[in-house]
Amino acid sequence: MLFATWCLILGALLVVMALTGSFVKRLPLSTSVLYLGVGFALGAHGAGLFSFDPLRDATLLERLSEVAVLISLFTTGLKLSPAFDDRNWHLPLRLAFVSMTLTVALIAGAGVLLLGLPPGAAIVLGAVLAPTDPVLASDVQIAHHGDRDRLRFALTGEAGLNDGTAFPFVMLGLGLLGLHPLGPFGLRWLALDVGWAVAGGLGIGWLLGTAVGRVVLYLRSVHKEAVGLDEFLSLGLIGLSYGAALWARAYGFLAVFAAGLALRRLQQRKPCPRPLEAPAVVFSAAHELATEPEQAPTYMAQAVLHFNEQLERVAEVSLVLLVAGTLTLAYVPREALWFLPLLFLVIRPAAVALGTGATGASPLQRSMIGWFGIRGVGSIYYLTYAIGHGLPPEHARLITGLVLTAVAASIVAHGVSVTPLMNYYAAVSRRRRRSLA
Repeated sequence: MLFATWCLILGALLVVMALTGSFVKRLPLSTSVLYLGVGFALGAHGAGLFSFDPLRDATLLERLSEVAVLISLFTTGLKLSPAFDDRNWHLPLRLAFVSMTLTVALIAGAGVLLLGLPPGAAIVLGAVLAPTDPVLASDVQIAHHGDRDRLRFALTGEAGLNDGTAFPFVMLGLGLLGLHPLGPFGLRWLALDVGWAVAGGLGIGWLLGTAVGRVVLYLRSVHKEAVGLDEFLSLGLIGLSYGAALWARAYGFLAVFAAGLALRRLQQRKPCPRPLEAPAVVFSAAHELATEPEQAPTYMAQAVLHFNEQLERVAEVSLVLLVAGTLTLAYVPREALWFLPLLFLVIRPAAVALGTGATGASPLQRSMIGWFGIRGVGSIYYLTYAIGHGLPPEHARLITGLVLTAVAASIVAHGVSVTPLMNYYAAVSRRRRRSLA
C-alpha cells in the first residue's frame, strides 16, 4: 500500500504542478518550498499517508538520492561552458576544493568541540553537509548555456564539482572510525581516495562523453543515422560514465558531471550559426538540424539538456517529498537550534570568504555565494551512504537529525530568499553595466 500511496501522491502533485506551473513561477519562493510543505502535510505529522525511517530505509533512500544527483550533475555539466581557459572557472574551482575543505574542517571542529563527536564521526558530518546541492539550486544557477554571470556560474560549477570532491572526506571519516582502510599515515587514502578517484572520475567522464558524442555526430552528419532517441543517449551516457568510474574505483559523480561538460564541449568547438530550440521543431526540421554538420552539435546538446531538465524536475519533487516524509520530530535534535545558524551564518560565509580571495568576485557576489550554500539531495545521499557503510548507531542518530533538519531549513530559508535576493542582484548588475557603458 505504501507504493500505491506514493504513486498517488506523486502523480497528483505532478499533475497539479503541470496545471499551475505558470502561476507558481510568479510566486516569491522556490518550488521546493511548496513540495516540502505538501510533504509535511501528508507525512507523519500531517495526514500520515507515508513516512520513512532514515536508519531503517537507508539503502532505499541512498539509491533514490543517488539517481537524482546523477541526473542533476549531468544536467549541470551540459549547462556550463567547458572552456577551462575561461576565467569564470576560478571561482567554482576554489569553492569546490578550497572552500569545501574549509567547510568540512570547520563543521568537524564544531562536531568535536561542541557536539562531543569523535573525529571520524565529526568529519563524516562535515563531509555530508559541505557540498552544495545541484538538484535544489536551479533558481540560482545559470539559466542557459552562454550565461556568463559570475555568481550563477560559480554556484552552478560548485554544485557540479563538490558533490564528487566531498567523497574523499566521507571516506576519511569512515576510515577514522575503522570502517574504511586508510593505509599507513593515510597514504592509501591520499593516493586512491583523493588522487586517483578524483582525477580518474573526471578523466573517465570526459573521455566517454567526448567519444560517445563524436560517434553520434559522425553517424548523424555523415550517414544520416542515429537520429532521435536523445533520451536514450542521455540516460545511456549517465549510466556508462557512472558505471565505468565505479568499476575503476573512481568517483562516479565527477564522471557524470565531466561527461555532460564533454558533450557540451563538442558544441563549443563547432558553434551553431544560429540559435535553435530542439524540442520546439517539427520532426522533419528536427531531422534536418540533427544531421546538418554545422547544426548537429548544438541540436544534440540542447535535446539532451531539455530531456534531463524534465527528469531533474521530477527528481526534485520526489526527493523533497522524501525529505519531508523522513524528518519527524523524533529526529530533530536540540543541538539544531544553534548548529544550523552556525552552519548557515558563520561556517559557510567564512569558508567562502577565505576560499575565494583574489578571484575578482565583487563583495556582493561573494556574500551571495556565502548565503546560497544550499543543502539538499547530495547531503541525503552521503548520509545514507555513511549509514549503509556502518556509521555507528550512537553517532548516526544525531548526525541524521542534524542533516535532515539542515536540509529542510535550507529548502525553506533559501527558497524564500532566492527571489528577492536574485532580483536585487540583477538590479545591481544592470546599474553597474549602465554605469560602465
